[in-house]
Amino acid sequence: MRIKKFLKIFAVFTPILVLFLYISSVLFSIPEVVFLRDGNNLKSNKGIINYTLNKIYDNISEYNAEFLGFKIRTVEVMAIPKEVELYPGGHIVGIKLRTNGPLIVGFSDIENNFNKAYSPSKDGGLNIGDIVLSINDIEITSSEVLSETLSNLDADELEIKVERDEKIIVKKIHPIKSVDGKNKIGLWVRDSTAGIGTLTFVDPNTGVYGALGHPITDVDTGDIIKISKGSIVSSSIVNVKRGEKGNPGELKGVFINDNINLGSVEQNTKFGIFGKYSLENFYNEKLKIALKDEIQEGPAQIISTVDSGEPRMYDVVIEKLLQQDNPSSKSMVIKVVDEDLLEKTGGIVQGMSGSPIIQNNKIIGAVTHVLVNKPDTGYGIYIEWMLKESKIFD
Repeated sequence: MRIKKFLKIFAVFTPILVLFLYISSVLFSIPEVVFLRDGNNLKSNKGIINYTLNKIYDNISEYNAEFLGFKIRTVEVMAIPKEVELYPGGHIVGIKLRTNGPLIVGFSDIENNFNKAYSPSKDGGLNIGDIVLSINDIEITSSEVLSETLSNLDADELEIKVERDEKIIVKKIHPIKSVDGKNKIGLWVRDSTAGIGTLTFVDPNTGVYGALGHPITDVDTGDIIKISKGSIVSSSIVNVKRGEKGNPGELKGVFINDNINLGSVEQNTKFGIFGKYSLENFYNEKLKIALKDEIQEGPAQIISTVDSGEPRMYDVVIEKLLQQDNPSSKSMVIKVVDEDLLEKTGGIVQGMSGSPIIQNNKIIGAVTHVLVNKPDTGYGIYIEWMLKESKIFD
């Protein structure tokens, strides 16, 4: 009897559960951003999600995704012209960044008159990752200004304004007088960083470029560095550390004529760095782009510079295309199959991030990450996510 009763309940509720799971999967698959070629329409999600136009501005539209007449989410639709062409990158560039203000990367203990060692900044509530904006209403733009301000202020209490998680916070810090009579607050800061990376594309119409495909983060905090200004300069590879299982490789480069800027760095985002490039220095042949729905698993190429020469193409295979309804820097899985590149680098190494991925003579994305235990395999980002961040089509 109990078994029969259970089977009856199971027979009734199983279809309901299946229907619920199906509808839930459709609802959760509603994208935040959709890229369409000009003239194409936004299609309903499996027939149960309807899209109604909400706003139009330039080539960007907003649609309300509705289920049974109820709004579920607002979807941004970007229309991409069919004739869009970009200069492909592959060039190694030096990257120099300055932060919005001194970034707190650590604390140090200082002894007071009672021989007690502590950090006034840490005790006063400052955190690693905070950006120092001002001290007693004096604007702090660099570590040098921070040091000079502390030396010149004669106060028992300092009002320090910092940016934390995009919020402005004020903390009161009681400095310690050192033997030379200067204020010390037990703080380690950094206001600049530099490195190398690979250029992904340059827009021939606006001069806007994109590079890296992922953010530049602080080595100590792991946070995306918020920049006040930056520049890209010529760079040359001087050494290659081959990638091995469990030990990622690296391109090591030096800046060349770092007083001559190739371009500005205006954004450091989760999908790369962006700014204006000097087109006088760029002569590549333009290529069209392919959106994610136009890409196929299979053979492709990447354009990289891995020695002192010019960028060149290397063969890869796109092993998997990930269905992304929301932006992510891990859009596809790629594997290096080019024997020459495997011999030189072992696969994908640090510094190759941003290398454009080409399929059917179209730019489809950029290299972003390597798998630590499989140096010949890594991730790439769809080019549309980088184009959105670049604001070329805004």
